[in-house]
Amino acid sequence: MNDLLPLLVAVPILGAALLVAGGRRMSRPVAELAACTISGGTAGLALVLLLNSSPPMTEWVGGWTPVNGESVGIVLTGDGPGLGMAALASLLTFAALVYSWHYFDEPPRRHAGSFPALMLLFQAGMCGFAIAGDLFNLFVWFELMSVVAYALTGTRVEDAKVVQGALTFAVVTSLGAYAVLMGIGMLYARTGELALTQIGRGLDAHGGPDALTLAAFVLILTGLLVKSAAVPFHFWLPDAHAVAPTPVCMLLSGVMVELGTYGVWRVYGTVFSGPGGVPDADFERGLVVLGVLTAVVGAVMCWYQRHIKRLLACSTVAHTGLFLIGIGVLTPEGDDGVALYVLGHAGVKAALFACTGVLLDRYGSVDERALHGKARELRPVAVMYVIGALALAGLPPFGTALGKAVTEEAVGGPLTVLMVAATVLTAGAVLRVAAGVFFGLGPEPGSSDEYETTGTGEEPETGRRISRVPDTMTAVPAVLLAAALAVGVAPGFAGLVSHGVGESGSGGLVVSAPHWTLPGVLLGLVSTLLAVGLAALAVTRPALLTAPDWAQPLRRLQSGHVGDYVAWLLVGAVLLGALALPGVAGS
Repeated sequence: MNDLLPLLVAVPILGAALLVAGGRRMSRPVAELAACTISGGTAGLALVLLLNSSPPMTEWVGGWTPVNGESVGIVLTGDGPGLGMAALASLLTFAALVYSWHYFDEPPRRHAGSFPALMLLFQAGMCGFAIAGDLFNLFVWFELMSVVAYALTGTRVEDAKVVQGALTFAVVTSLGAYAVLMGIGMLYARTGELALTQIGRGLDAHGGPDALTLAAFVLILTGLLVKSAAVPFHFWLPDAHAVAPTPVCMLLSGVMVELGTYGVWRVYGTVFSGPGGVPDADFERGLVVLGVLTAVVGAVMCWYQRHIKRLLACSTVAHTGLFLIGIGVLTPEGDDGVALYVLGHAGVKAALFACTGVLLDRYGSVDERALHGKARELRPVAVMYVIGALALAGLPPFGTALGKAVTEEAVGGPLTVLMVAATVLTAGAVLRVAAGVFFGLGPEPGSSDEYETTGTGEEPETGRRISRVPDTMTAVPAVLLAAALAVGVAPGFAGLVSHGVGESGSGGLVVSAPHWTLPGVLLGLVSTLLAVGLAALAVTRPALLTAPDWAQPLRRLQSGHVGDYVAWLLVGAVLLGALALPGVAGS
């Protein structure tokens, strides 16, 4: 089975090359069918490997195995978390390709295979990042994933707003990648190794942490936190989502951001968690503080958004904060909860973006006010939107609810209250949108423009406004929501996730399988009821949607100026270093 690991990357790359080579000579249906077949086949391979990942697999590509304990080859690691993320990325890519079947409109000068080829390259980059066993090639896949994401975000280069959003995305995340590369250079200078586990052993052999270790830690985690859109590295995400095509948004919020969080967990657990790395207490302090900041800022910004795609993007930021808190407490239960939460969130958030794409292609807008009451006839879409919002709130038995409950139990105390508040605020915002757009509840909006938005005249991605919603655009979100439900109810699934995470986590500790508990169910129901109540309050009292004075600075920070975002990236790196410094300085 080890020999099959490279195919997770090689197959989509080869498929993309064939689509580019033959794209001008093949019809659009043929190109899309080929892309779906390749993507689906890779997803199937990832699932097969995942089911056979105990014990974890290791493959040195090209036979470049270590000699006398030293290695220069590319190593791929096929364990539960890595293959799980590769399978998630492949399945969501397949879903996004099916969603856009025949209907996603590309500029006429491009050949039929350009968009599907880019999607396959994106899948290859995500899979490579998930199973990379050495730090340098983790960076290589990080860059491939990022570069393709820039191109996909800026697909419609005729629109200046699209170019600006894609350029902001490119500059900020490229700086994050350069930070990772500098950190890799420092670790290589110290240990002479690039494989993750061997770097960790090299740091431990050197003794306690020092300034070089701290600098490498800050640089590498800065790049990964940029990718995961943690505050204050997050500004690129709402801007990119506002202009990216819907299938791309499904991947950005559904799996790419989660891969950044996975990278933080993987790199710390294998490289920096030993006696020669960063002490656990300092890592916990840094990640929990950033997680709390991310959850609060993301939730507040989500509530005061009017542009629906930006609203969902800010919701993703808030949930990233919850993931970071769960990882930061450094407990097996927290890791299990986050893993389940990520799986459920991926299906729910991708489904909500898919439903939002239906609104864009039907009405030419994703502006909450402009769409008020217009989508009454879209009953199936309305039902899915409401279900997705309730799942975000933590309604049992969805996978989001199970992951949230397990994580809340792991973090405990005030952090549990924060998690409930963040989910209530973000889910309440999505429910508010559903109430106004699909059911016309609340007063008709006035003509005043009090909210941040990119305007009401968006261009449909189908080339023209559709009169009938294609079956693929409703079937895909329905399946994604069903999958999110299955995460919470499938017998034995939570146990499999826990076993895979436990085998691969620091220390290899396997805990009892996550399960539903009465307090977890009750807390999920309370979160859901509070979200419904908050949405009802917003519908009846629109004044609650006007950002108060204390929230205005948060809105102004989302300036759209790349220089501002770069400055905040530097601030975030300094903050991370300050939070991790005490333990290193005292060693």
